[in-house]
Amino acid sequence: MKNRPGWDEYFMKIADATATRSNCCRRHVGAVIVRDCRIVSTGYNGTPRGIKNCFDGGCPRCNSSATTGEKLDECICCHAEENAIVQAAYHGVSVKDSTIYTTYSPCLYCSKMIINAGIREVVYSQIYTFEDRVKNLFAEAGIIMREAKK
Repeated sequence: MKNRPGWDEYFMKIADATATRSNCCRRHVGAVIVRDCRIVSTGYNGTPRGIKNCFDGGCPRCNSSATTGEKLDECICCHAEENAIVQAAYHGVSVKDSTIYTTYSPCLYCSKMIINAGIREVVYSQIYTFEDRVKNLFAEAGIIMREAKK
């Protein structure tokens, strides 16, 4: 009998697959929002709907030599977590009390969105920047943040 993946492994593989849709030329990130072991929304990073793809020159910052973490105010790309939350809202789906699986731990901006959206748990596979600030915010908001089980 074949071994079935656990929930973390299953949803992280879906987040990894979602990241392949990214149109960002710097980093591919995917996110999956889950409630009661059912997917309610997905998102990947890239330019907003109707805007030229990042890898086609849509985002001047991503197409420049800007160092990672710098000039973020010039980036027009949306993050995977942000897109997953916005897609749920666009389709009228609540994400309250859900879990978000993301290929990277969320940035500060996405962390604030996660808190305000009512998401209760964040599961990530790789660490991004701002981790201590994000961990402190999540702890204060009562949100569980953990690395995915391997």
